[in-house]
Amino acid sequence: MQRWRGLDEVPADWGRCVLTIGVFDGVHRGHVELISRAVKSARSRGIASVLMTFDPHPMEVVRPGTHPAQLTTLTRRAELAEELGIDVFCVMPFTHEFMKLTPTRYAHEILVERLHVAEVVVGENFTYGKKAAGNIESLTETGRRFGFAVDDVKLLAEHAVTFSSTYIRSCVDAGDVTAAAEALGRPHRVEGVVVHGDGRGRALGFPTANVAPPMYAAIPADGVYAGWFTVLGPGPTIGTVSPGKRAKAAISVGTNPTFSGRTRTVEAFVLEGEADLYGQHVAVDFVEHLRGMEKFESVDDLIDEMGRDADRAREVLGAIL
Repeated sequence: MQRWRGLDEVPADWGRCVLTIGVFDGVHRGHVELISRAVKSARSRGIASVLMTFDPHPMEVVRPGTHPAQLTTLTRRAELAEELGIDVFCVMPFTHEFMKLTPTRYAHEILVERLHVAEVVVGENFTYGKKAAGNIESLTETGRRFGFAVDDVKLLAEHAVTFSSTYIRSCVDAGDVTAAAEALGRPHRVEGVVVHGDGRGRALGFPTANVAPPMYAAIPADGVYAGWFTVLGPGPTIGTVSPGKRAKAAISVGTNPTFSGRTRTVEAFVLEGEADLYGQHVAVDFVEHLRGMEKFESVDDLIDEMGRDADRAREVLGAIL
């Protein structure tokens, strides 16, 4: 898969393509439907499929300070798009200048002149251009004028719930990682670098990897979860943890109220392995909420509960394998 940053990286001999457009945060089941249709159409036409997304999130430019919690990093979005068969992952810098493009200029300059689209695959609620004034109707009319088709895909819904990034963020925020996984088609993931914490977990007999997520990452509600821990990227085995191979974990999100903590952390206790993971880029996949965050009367009570958390996590994750 090719990766472009902006349209300056479009090859000089670029031919026609099938394009799908969106933020695609989460690459959830609704997004998968869009992407898969674009890939299928491109292959039937014998041309390339292109996914166009944006960085930063458009809301941060339109209304600074309103950047929504991020379900997936750009790198993760690209990986998922590649798995679905996309040929080109194009990241458009969302600037003030880009934001001011009228729907007419947007369609003509980007879709027609630069990308040479044969078809555009978008959700039925798709809008584009200055003040989101462009919609499916105007895009279809432009397509008739310039010779490209528009496939507007109905939003995916189950049990009266429409799958959207907004819905999934609300699930994650509430700690309902099971509902989030149902809409995503996989567990919600938080990535980050393992940093030094206060070392308290190791002293209690439960050494944890303190994961520092990127800015805006969607972090589940405070509590304890069963999940998977993975060291990302190629590399040698670290202790007993092999990069790319997921390990069972009990994950704590919160401020450690028993010790009057104030800083919110994401800490993963790898259940069947041991390693010095400081500085490693890792992923934590949240599978099931086990309990809320509690303040215990004594350290011994906390240790007992942590042991039960580990046992419950093993049970939950063992049932999946």
